[in-house]
Amino acid sequence: MTKVDRYVIPSDLLQPLWYRSRESLADDGLIYDPVAAAACRQCYLVPDCVNQDVPQRQLLHATLTLQCDHQVRDFLTRHPQGLIVNVGAGLDTRFYRLDNGRCRWFELDTDENLLWREKLFHRSDRYTLKTGSVLELDWLKRLPKMTHTSMMLLCDQALLSCDSQQLATFLQKIGCSFSNIEICVVVAGDLCHSPLAKKMGCSKYQHGYRYPAQQVLNWLPWAELVHCYSPLDRACPRWRAWQRWIAKMPSMKYRLTPVLVHLKL
Repeated sequence: MTKVDRYVIPSDLLQPLWYRSRESLADDGLIYDPVAAAACRQCYLVPDCVNQDVPQRQLLHATLTLQCDHQVRDFLTRHPQGLIVNVGAGLDTRFYRLDNGRCRWFELDTDENLLWREKLFHRSDRYTLKTGSVLELDWLKRLPKMTHTSMMLLCDQALLSCDSQQLATFLQKIGCSFSNIEICVVVAGDLCHSPLAKKMGCSKYQHGYRYPAQQVLNWLPWAELVHCYSPLDRACPRWRAWQRWIAKMPSMKYRLTPVLVHLKL
């Protein structure tokens, strides 16, 4: 049998892909991501990817991923030829899951991460890789002018590694660069560092807010809040025990995990 060489990818980059791959193979999985499953077969799983908290972290990641998917799918239903700008894309496979055959996507990340994307995923003429990140915002000047194109900017969990100042700078730069855009970002609640939150699947994040949606609006006071989504909003048997507990203290729902904030400018 021919030996298959496997890629050794940094664990922080590979782990979300691996979570989606595992979720795709689960009988009660929330998302189906065959592209992630195929890519993971080409990768060597370093020990950092496998730990005792995998099932709950996988559930939290899959739920946030699914909630972002729903917002993008709804946007593309309303704007079939719209443009998705995915910042801090990592090894996200959302384009392959949600592509309607008409939309365009810009995937932004560091040069190294984009090279891994090129190795693992197939190309499309409506799918463009661009250098940029949540911290290096020169890409804002390099985006093509698309005055009459509906746009959504997505940042699925990449902002969780930013501190408050970096997060504020990113959102305010976006707010000052676009006059008509939808924004979906994942930010952390202020109790995500607690032992209880870690049991729910949380990792170490660089910020945390008691009222995440209100904090985002404080930075973008001219924006319209569409909705704030907690992973605990999702009807899922694997969340049921936590949902019964949180029903007694509903104010904690947006504090114990990262949440998805959807805005319109």
